Amino acid sequence: MLGKTAGGLYWMYRYLERSENISRLIEAGFRNALTRPSTMDDEWAAVLDAAGARNAYLDRHDAFEHAKVVDFLLRDRNNPSSVMNCVEHARNNARLVRTALSREVWEATNECWMSLRSALARQVRDRDLPEVLAMIRQQNALVRGATHGTMLRNDVFNFARTGTFLERADSTARILDVKYYVLLPSISYIGSALDNVQWENILRSVGAQSSFRWLHGADISAIEIADFLIFDPRMPRSLAFCAGKAAANLGYLEREYGTRKPCHDKAEALVGRLASSGIESIFESGLHEFILDFLNDTSELGSMIETDYRFYG
Repeated sequence: MLGKTAGGLYWMYRYLERSENISRLIEAGFRNALTRPSTMDDEWAAVLDAAGARNAYLDRHDAFEHAKVVDFLLRDRNNPSSVMNCVEHARNNARLVRTALSREVWEATNECWMSLRSALARQVRDRDLPEVLAMIRQQNALVRGATHGTMLRNDVFNFARTGTFLERADSTARILDVKYYVLLPSISYIGSALDNVQWENILRSVGAQSSFRWLHGADISAIEIADFLIFDPRMPRSLAFCAGKAAANLGYLEREYGTRKPCHDKAEALVGRLASSGIESIFESGLHEFILDFLNDTSELGSMIETDYRFYG
């Protein structure tokens, strides 16, 4: 496969995953703001931090106002990671690799773009926000469903899934980091009812509230939730699950092409690092430091994949 095609597939699915993750962050911010209306501005600043968009936002706005933050994250053309920009980038990449996609995947991607272009043509009112956020997730689910139901399990599929899981791992890690260091108003709140509400909203933001309760019941604790979102191999947005799937898809590429590249070693080392860690030791040494190391590893892995498979060569 040409490197340009591989890169188009990889980034098509990274952008689609990013658009869904941004919608989940907005929903979490909306819920958190409702639990603490007196510190609503801080909640939206935290959402921007998790999205990696604080500086871009402050270049255009002076304060973290609810309506402006939501609009910036959903549809602002000056925000490279706004939902609308991500979906448009995904569609452009899909057009680039159109012959590598099944008809169903192309149609689902195009429908996603058209539906969201219509829904985000104007600023979204608060009363319509839950419906729009649900639509973003639904449209992404349709593309994923078409991908799983119609695509050959070949290099096309593996580049697509590698992009998906690296983006998903990055998002979960950022959400965990922002929760631990930004959302709590004071160290004295740790373990309180307010802290537990915030952690439960983090579960909602990664679609994990129901699955966590199935496994742990109604009791909410920071260490159990962090353990679940970092290490549980059954949770499709945990760091361990995403790293394992990315490494597996890269492994399929290694076998298909008959060539081992540096990115394969990097992916396996990342999986090994998670397997040899434990939640108690992470909390003792610092969750923030662990997350920063993980984000650096995934960033390096992404760069190595681009180089090893000559996305731009």
